[in-house]
Amino acid sequence: MEEFIEHLHEVFSEFGAITAKRMFGGYGIYHDVVMFALVVNNTLYLKADKFSVEKFIEMELPPFEYEKSGKTMKMSYYRAPEEIFDDPQLAEEWATLAFEAALRARK
Repeated sequence: MEEFIEHLHEVFSEFGAITAKRMFGGYGIYHDVVMFALVVNNTLYLKADKFSVEKFIEMELPPFEYEKSGKTMKMSYYRAPEEIFDDPQLAEEWATLAFEAALRARK
């Protein structure tokens, strides 16, 4: 997973500097001390909220889910589109969308 995390610095080069912090068997991905993404099992998930979730749903990008006490828990992070890994400008757009959702969640 370390290689994947290192690759994200390149993916988000147009967006700006990111940092990764270990958490819950994965990593939180931060920009300006705000967590806007998470990585679990080499899969990138981006923060979504009521203003951006439709974009993820339209592209059939699933939410991050995990099991807790026999129940499936969904978080407000959705799988990132594969296209962002080959297009820095598209990666910047999606990172900005996720970052803005993360900022709104802090208020």
